[in-house]
Amino acid sequence: MVVLIALIPALAWGSIGLISGKLGGTPTQQTLGMTSGAVLFGLLTWFIYHPEMTGKVWISGLLSGLFWSIGQSQQFTSMKAIGISKTVPISTGLQLAGNALAGVLLFHEWKTGHMIIVGTIAVIVLIAGAALTSLRDRANISDSASGHDDVSAGARAIAFSTVGYVLYTIIVNYANVNAKAVVLPQAIGMLAGAVIFALITNSGQDVLKKASYKNIITGLVWGTGNLFMFLSIPAVGLAISYSLAQSGIVISTFGSIFLLGEKKTSKEMVYVILGSILVIVGSALLGSLK
Repeated sequence: MVVLIALIPALAWGSIGLISGKLGGTPTQQTLGMTSGAVLFGLLTWFIYHPEMTGKVWISGLLSGLFWSIGQSQQFTSMKAIGISKTVPISTGLQLAGNALAGVLLFHEWKTGHMIIVGTIAVIVLIAGAALTSLRDRANISDSASGHDDVSAGARAIAFSTVGYVLYTIIVNYANVNAKAVVLPQAIGMLAGAVIFALITNSGQDVLKKASYKNIITGLVWGTGNLFMFLSIPAVGLAISYSLAQSGIVISTFGSIFLLGEKKTSKEMVYVILGSILVIVGSALLGSLK
């Protein structure tokens, strides 16, 4: 049952890129709309559960949300530069590595030799699967010869995104606060970060547009995944919970191809299928640890 709860974020987060891609908008509009939706979800969670809102909850939540906003805004930037089907697998692999290392080295979650061996193999399999899904056919690379600047921008955005995402989970786990309580301050930190991002990029004029309001739906979906991930961490740990959540890469990768029309050669489709199988195998191995 706990593993099923930990898999809910995979379904929710795996759909985010597809939903935002369909709704449209600039990275700023997508991030602002999404964080506004997260705040609504946070208010709803607070209204239903009335958790105790301590100073520790507020500080850890706000900091976590600020780092998340860096992660998400930069991921949207990378999606625009190199596409969803390339951004998500690479970003996922780096996030898995960062959070797995944090879970093991900082929080000592894998306590036996068996857990360390199986967990390490599972994470390696997951990262390999993520890498495979982003491989490109050499014959197809020439079609984007003018895209070197885009690739450079995408790589830079993914690097910043990874740092933001990893710190977003580490901070809350380190603070050891109530998952239901931290949702609201975390969402407020996310929104604050999104506003700062809009001001820094001089794209504030894009805020009050239809795309921003539509992307509130994305935030509600994200909030669902976020709540269930943090609810599952006390039971299965950060390394397992976050890794299972990222198995949603299968949904986002295939969805971007079949629903959003991202082009793949037959060889690239083989890479995607093999990579997705490895992601599923790695997730199953992690699930077996609890």
